[in-house]
Amino acid sequence: MRLSRKEKLIGKIGQDGTVQQFKKLYGSTQDVISSQTERYIELVSNFDRAFQESTDCGPVSIFSTPGRTEVGGNHTDHNAGKVLAAAINMDIIAAVSKNELHEIVIESDGFEKITVNLNDLTVHENEKNTSAALVRGVCARFKELGYEIGGFDAAVMSSVPEGAGLSSSAAFEVQIATIIDHLYNGNTISPVQRAQIAQYAENVYFGKPCGLMDQATCSSGSFVTIDFKDADNPDVKKIEYDFGSSGYSLAIINTGSSHADLTDEYAAVKNEMIEVANAFGGELLRSFSKEKVLENVAFLREKTSDRAILRALHFYADNQRVDEEVIALEQNNFSEFMRLVIESGYSSWMMNQNCYTTKAPQEQSVPVALSVSESILKGNGAWRIQGGGFAGTMQAFVPHELKAVYFTQMSEIFGPNSCYDLSIRSEGSIKLDI
Repeated sequence: MRLSRKEKLIGKIGQDGTVQQFKKLYGSTQDVISSQTERYIELVSNFDRAFQESTDCGPVSIFSTPGRTEVGGNHTDHNAGKVLAAAINMDIIAAVSKNELHEIVIESDGFEKITVNLNDLTVHENEKNTSAALVRGVCARFKELGYEIGGFDAAVMSSVPEGAGLSSSAAFEVQIATIIDHLYNGNTISPVQRAQIAQYAENVYFGKPCGLMDQATCSSGSFVTIDFKDADNPDVKKIEYDFGSSGYSLAIINTGSSHADLTDEYAAVKNEMIEVANAFGGELLRSFSKEKVLENVAFLREKTSDRAILRALHFYADNQRVDEEVIALEQNNFSEFMRLVIESGYSSWMMNQNCYTTKAPQEQSVPVALSVSESILKGNGAWRIQGGGFAGTMQAFVPHELKAVYFTQMSEIFGPNSCYDLSIRSEGSIKLDI
């Protein structure tokens, strides 16, 4: 009996080669392998159900793109600084097949179907802040750069939670770039250029003026350090470190506080750092040294605010810490790396002052999470703010022997769905060999 394409794919998902790929992406425990096997079978079934008419019209490819977390360099990128981020083992997966319609059709559970006609790659104002804008923007940039584009059908599933600071939107747009590269350009485009294409889509078509950190990390995998000294050509470096052998888990705690109405708080961090640079006749802090700021504190207090000075000093300290964190990882010195993570967290809390908003100073869920984390992990782990701050999430590196205690206590405080037990994933955005 002739097997359908769905049956062939499901048969391959259970084979040893696929299991080995799952171990690299998600972890090696039997529970993890079983849950991922079920997840991918569901993905293939969703594809078959959504695109029944084309089920036997060509090969189906499977893609996976991770989310990411910021690890070092908090609010340093917008002053030409350095950052350290890491890909996580939560991802967006897609089952994909070419179509002859010259359009991209994406079905995703819980979301409206996306259909983008590739004959129209102009910016649509009414599409801004939508996934369709990201798809159209990625395709437009591919075409502008002289690459091939074409239609495809895709079923998509995501385990990257929205609103937890783990870059679900960056993972999605990087995945679109990865799919087009594999289907129409022979997998010839570097992870960094895919990230730049995705960033362009988010900046121009989606309408969000983001930097490159999120996309570069989702695209490259593992730990990634980025130097933004040359904004047009940032230096992206992947750090090979075997986090799986460290004996730690990466915990992300969603404290439940909202990022709503915090745009001015985020803008103030950047603007106040720039005020200090302006006082010296420059545009960005990277143009000056920490020593120059310290030698001119009295002068700066006449030109700008005390908080601006503190935020500038945070910039210099955290910028230097990124270099030190990279060295610690390259030398396999995880204890030193964690010491630096804690330092970064205290700097964000005390100097950058982005662990709670001054609009509601009585609401300090992130500092509560940080304080409880310190009480459990001091001497045995690390903790700090995650991402932009003021609300939302924090991160911690938790030794396996303290996981039960840590996650139980944090769940009691912030709710049963507030804790994410993660790992650092070595692979970036890829096509699986299925």
